[in-house]
Amino acid sequence: MEKMGSKKIICFGEVLWDHFPDGKKLGGAPFNVTNSLKNFGADVDFISRVGDDDLGNEILKLMQNNNICTDYIQVDPYHVTGKVAVSLDSSGSAKYNIISDVAWDFIEPKEEIFELVKNSYALIYGSLAARSDSFKTLDSLLDLAKFSVFDLNLRAPHYNLILIENLMKRSDMLKFNDQELLFVADSMNSPFSSIKEHVKFISEKTNTDIICVTMGSKGAILYHTGEWFNCNGFKVNVVDTVGAGDSFLATLVFNLICENNLNDALEKACAMGALVSSHSGANTKISEDDLYEFIDKGL
Repeated sequence: MEKMGSKKIICFGEVLWDHFPDGKKLGGAPFNVTNSLKNFGADVDFISRVGDDDLGNEILKLMQNNNICTDYIQVDPYHVTGKVAVSLDSSGSAKYNIISDVAWDFIEPKEEIFELVKNSYALIYGSLAARSDSFKTLDSLLDLAKFSVFDLNLRAPHYNLILIENLMKRSDMLKFNDQELLFVADSMNSPFSSIKEHVKFISEKTNTDIICVTMGSKGAILYHTGEWFNCNGFKVNVVDTVGAGDSFLATLVFNLICENNLNDALEKACAMGALVSSHSGANTKISEDDLYEFIDKGL
């Protein structure tokens, strides 16, 4: 696969501990995307904030062990490191209880992160980062970003639909799952019923040319500057869905920025999401070779 050279990607938002019934695992959607991009050999940096506590120190050490730069991870002396209680249903689908007023809610607007985004190719962020003070920093970064990718990643009650619509209008690419798409389309009074009609409606309303929708085991569709691309997905035994959408997004964005074939890009993204869902937790290390072997088997 072609390397991206100087096409640096920045991820912005939460890093936290996912607490499963059997223990804790490192997570947070933007961190998961960062980690997946790093596994591909992408030039990626991560902007976030942790508490000045044992959990925060553990995050910094794990990031360093994974060769992820910690220069842009702020340490908060007043707020604790983020935590999420994760529960899984019988199909492996996750529900999240996300603690508020934690360190990543208070990412400060610092000159070094403004310079970082200004000199980067793409900025990836999610809706959770807009729930508190970190939004002020995100707001400034979006003014500087050359190409911004908005992963809606809606987690009730941590979003505001008016703000979500404004963020969509300021982004160059949107990523939904199918339930999020239907929810947002309904909130925007889409008169349509099909996923593709909703996508075109949102594209026109928000002036966004690239929209991707994941559909679980049914794969995903990509609307890219007026063209449609489709992948029917891959069958796996799902352990849990935590991080599957994040690894999907990382794989898709990586291949879009590398200017690889869009059908291939979507297939690789779906394969990666399926592979992650067949393991426990969000950050199973999956190499390109693992990915190609999985696709070749045609599971």
